[in-house]
Amino acid sequence: MLTALAALAATPTPASTPDPSIVTPGPIGFAAIAFIGVAVFLLVWDMLRRIRRGRYREEVNAELDAEEQARAAQAASETDDEDIDPAAPRG
Repeated sequence: MLTALAALAATPTPASTPDPSIVTPGPIGFAAIAFIGVAVFLLVWDMLRRIRRGRYREEVNAELDAEEQARAAQAASETDDEDIDPAAPRG
């Protein structure tokens, strides 16, 4: 029992520090991170361009629908009164 307590109370020896040239990413790691950064930038740029293009298409379609409805309303308002009410006095 005393040996178990002595083993638990023993101070561990400090681990040696690794060689810094092994731990650092180096030029290959830098190139990989730079590639990922450029790829993310290009993907976000393309996504925003596609979203903007879709929004513009939606606005143009809404304008075309509004113009079509305005033409239909104008055509309906230009209907001759005699067609609607034959008893109306003729001028």
